[in-house]
Amino acid sequence: MSETATTPASPATHRQGLALPPPVPGEKHDIDSFGGRLTYWSAAPAEPSSQPPLLLIHSINAAGSAYEVKPIFENYAKSRPVYAVEMPGFGHSSRAKRQYTIRMMTDAIHSVVVEIQKAHPGQKIDALALSLSSEFLARAASETPDAFRTLALVAPTGFDKRNQRWTRGSRAIPWLHSFFENPLWSEGIFKALTAKPVIGWFLKKAFGSPNIDQGMLDYDYLTTHQPGAQHAPYYFVSGFLFSQDILRIYQDLQMPVWFSHGVRGDFVDYGFKSTVEGRPNWTVTIFQTGAMPHFEVPGEFMRAYDEFLARVTGAASV
Repeated sequence: MSETATTPASPATHRQGLALPPPVPGEKHDIDSFGGRLTYWSAAPAEPSSQPPLLLIHSINAAGSAYEVKPIFENYAKSRPVYAVEMPGFGHSSRAKRQYTIRMMTDAIHSVVVEIQKAHPGQKIDALALSLSSEFLARAASETPDAFRTLALVAPTGFDKRNQRWTRGSRAIPWLHSFFENPLWSEGIFKALTAKPVIGWFLKKAFGSPNIDQGMLDYDYLTTHQPGAQHAPYYFVSGFLFSQDILRIYQDLQMPVWFSHGVRGDFVDYGFKSTVEGRPNWTVTIFQTGAMPHFEVPGEFMRAYDEFLARVTGAASV
């Protein structure tokens, strides 16, 4: 089912929490998936476009939502079909208390890809993911490579020099998750971690600068104050969503991949970037920003991505 929505200026509150406005302007879709109700948003230009659909995937953190891809969504909706999924446990998707896993997150991408393919039969998809969701996108693409034309990984995890292994499975710390989900303090800890000043502090670490996006701060506060908002983030901070074998997955990708990252803030450890740098299907772009270059230098970011896509189109036509 779907509905057309736009972002209201001042959301009202209700008894269960703060009302959550749409993260991007577009049409809302809810589908059933292994991870429960899955929400994605779509938009397209008024005139039909010959460009393939673009799928955008937000990062995974305490305040993840499709708002994180808003500048990209709004830019490309003018020229091509664009979709933004909200991953299980985040945004408008189901936030049920259940186990959140790498498999669930990967299958959520598969589920949305199937829906996009129904709307655009015969077309491959360009897909872009932020941070940890780059791992889920890469895994999905390795499992169904024919569905994707290109991948774009923005500030991807998995290239740091800490805890790198080559075995299957996650980096889960079960006792830590049990601690966080203790009913005596589960909601209290999350409430403390998602106070607006604390969210602002984390955003400054991500941006590597006090010049954060105010709209993101406001939306992060709203999305973290929804019923069940703590469940998926607790699996995130306990390591259940980080893959031990992601470097192997990255290296095995065959389609064109754009890898971009900033140089400021807490997310700048790309010590194993050399494992893919120089491969003929990988393009690496460095921005003088933090982990959200599309918010800090949107024009430069879109131009670099457009140049990557143009090279792919040009190579395909030769």
